[in-house]
Amino acid sequence: MSANETLMNVCDAALFDLDGVLTPTAEVHMHAWSRMFNEYLAARDPSTGSGSVEAGSGSVSPYTDADYFAHVDGKPRYDGVRDFLASRGIELPWGDPSDPPEAETVCGLGNRKNVSFAAVLATEGVTPYPGSVLLLDYLANKGVAVAVVSSSQNADAVLTAADLRDRFEVVVDGKLAHAEGLPGKPAPDTYLRAAEALGVAKERAVVFEDAVSGTEAGRAGAFGLVVGVDRGVGVQTLLDSGADLVVSDLAELLP
Repeated sequence: MSANETLMNVCDAALFDLDGVLTPTAEVHMHAWSRMFNEYLAARDPSTGSGSVEAGSGSVSPYTDADYFAHVDGKPRYDGVRDFLASRGIELPWGDPSDPPEAETVCGLGNRKNVSFAAVLATEGVTPYPGSVLLLDYLANKGVAVAVVSSSQNADAVLTAADLRDRFEVVVDGKLAHAEGLPGKPAPDTYLRAAEALGVAKERAVVFEDAVSGTEAGRAGAFGLVVGVDRGVGVQTLLDSGADLVVSDLAELLP
C-alpha cells in the first residue's frame, strides 16, 4: 500500500503541528532559543549561588541545536525552559506567565525567548513549505477536515504571516491549552481536543508531527495514523517515538 493509500484509508481529519510541519518557523524558534539561552548562561555567575549550580563549578556547557531537539522541540515554551535548565543542573522558580522578560524565572526566560521570536517574525515573515500547501490543497479537495495543534502561543500570528489562517477553523494552540488546562505534548490532550472540535473520532484522525514529543502524543492518543516529518530529528527517532511512517516533505503523501 502506498503512503497516500495508507493516509487516505483512515483520514477523515488531518491534525497538523505547525512549526516544522506547515511552516519553517522551527528555524526561527531555534535561533531565538539559542540566543536567549546562551546569553543567559553567559551572564550567569555560578559563584552567586543562584539556582542549583554549585559555587566554583565554572560555566555550564552552551546551548546547542542538539538541546533544542532533546529538551525543547514541540513542548510548551515554559516546559522547554524547565527541561533545558534541568539538563544543566539549574533550577529556577517557575514564576508566572505575566513575568517580564527580565525576570530570572522559568516564565521570565520563556517570555524573553518569545520577544526575540516575535521580532524576527515581524521583520522577516514566514513562507510555508510548498509541499505542505500542496497537501492542504489535496485534502481540501477530498473534503478532509483540518486543524492545527501547536504548543506555541504564537500559532495564530504565524498562520497569519504565512497566509494560512483562513484554512483552519480549528486551532488548538498554547493559549487555548492554558485556558482550558490541557497538558501539552507529549500528552495527547491537545490533539484529542482538536479531533473533538472537528467532530471526528481519533481513530479516523491523522497526526502530522516533526517533534518527538508530538509523535509520542500521537501514539499516546491512539490516533488512526501518526505521520512523522523529518526536519532534522531523524527517521528512526521519529519511528521509535510513535510515528507509523516518516516523510521528509508532505508532498510525498500525494498520489
